[in-house]
Amino acid sequence: MTDISKRTVVKMVALTAVAAAALVGCGKKEEAPKAEAPAAAKAEPLKIAFAYVGPVGDGGWTFAHDNGRKALEKEFGDKIVTSFVEKVPESADAERVIRDMAGQGNKLIFGTTFGYMEPMLKAAADLKDVKFEHATGYKTAENMRTYDSRTYQGAYMAGVVAGKMTKSNTIGVVGSIPIPEVIRNINSFTMGAQSVNPKIKTKVVWVNDWFNPPKETEAATALINGGADVLMQNTDSPAVLQTAEKMGKRAFGWDSDMTAYGPKAHLGSAVINWGPYYIKATRDALEGKWATGQSWWGVKEGAIDFVSVAADVPEDTKKKVEEIKAGLKAGTFEIWKGPIMGQDGKEVLAKDAVADDKFLGGINFYVKGVEGKIPGGK
Repeated sequence: MTDISKRTVVKMVALTAVAAAALVGCGKKEEAPKAEAPAAAKAEPLKIAFAYVGPVGDGGWTFAHDNGRKALEKEFGDKIVTSFVEKVPESADAERVIRDMAGQGNKLIFGTTFGYMEPMLKAAADLKDVKFEHATGYKTAENMRTYDSRTYQGAYMAGVVAGKMTKSNTIGVVGSIPIPEVIRNINSFTMGAQSVNPKIKTKVVWVNDWFNPPKETEAATALINGGADVLMQNTDSPAVLQTAEKMGKRAFGWDSDMTAYGPKAHLGSAVINWGPYYIKATRDALEGKWATGQSWWGVKEGAIDFVSVAADVPEDTKKKVEEIKAGLKAGTFEIWKGPIMGQDGKEVLAKDAVADDKFLGGINFYVKGVEGKIPGGK
C-alpha cells in the first residue's frame, strides 16, 4: 500500500471516530438490548372444600351438591382446586373434619347440611382467614354466611301432578328430620295437590335420617299399605321411588332427576341446581367481594326446577306446572298466599296475605289435610 493510501485510511478512521463522538455528545448513542422482564408469578389457585352428609352416589341431595362442585371446576378451571369429604356425620365429628379442611389450606369451605351449623360456627370463630358457607342454616358470622334453595317450590309443583294422578286421593311423604325446611315441603306438596284436587289427604312417615335407604324403603312401604298411591320424599336416596316401582305405585325424584331409578313409577323430579350459587360464591372469593349474609334461591335464580314429567301426565296438568314455574320465575305467583288453614282448621295466613321469609323459615305446623303429628311438636 502507498503512503497516500495509508494516509487516506488513517484519515477515514479519524473522521469516523469524530462522528461517533459527536453522536455520543448529542445523546444519540446506541442502546443496549433490554433484558426481558421476568414472567409474573402465577397466582396460587383458590382451594375449596365441601363437606357432604351423604355419599356422592346417593342420587339425590349430595349428588346434586357434587354436580355443583363440578360446575365450579368447569367454570374456573385452574384458578381453583376443589376437594370433598363424604358421609360426614351431623355431630362433633363434623367440626374435626371442617378444621382439617382448613388445615389443608382450603380458604373457602362449604358445609352442605343443616346439622353442620354449630360445628362451622365454632371453626369460623377461630379461623378468621377462611370463608365458610353453610347450607340451609340461619346463623351467620363475620366469615360465615348461609345459603339455601327454595325446595318448597319444587314440592308444590310435584303436588300439582300428584293431585291429578292419585286415584285414592291419599298421597304420602317420607320425611327425614322434622325441621321447618322439611315441614314446609310437606305442606307445600299438600297445597299443590289440593289446588287441583280439594279431596287430598297426606300421610307422613318420619325416618329421622337424611340418608338411610332401608328406613326409607320401610316408610314408603308403610305409606303404600296405608292407602297412599303417590309418594314424595324429603330424604336423599331414590329408595322411595324404587319402592313405588316395585309396588306398582307412583312417586317423584327429589333433589336430582331420578327417572332412571324407577322409570315406570316416576312422575317427575323436583331438582336443585347448586351450580349458580357455587359459581357466585367462588367468584366473590376470587374477586375479593365475599361478604357475610344469607341467600335463598329458587326458580327465579335457576336453582329449582321440575323436570322429566311422565308422558301419561295430562297435558292440562303439564301446562299448569309450566305456568306456575313461569310465575315463580317472574315473581307473579306466590305459593304461600292466604287464606291458609292449619291442620286444626285455624287460619295461619290471612286472605291475600303473602308469607315472608321469616314466616316460611319458622313453619312448625301442618296445613289442613296433613294427617298425624309432627315429632316433638305440641
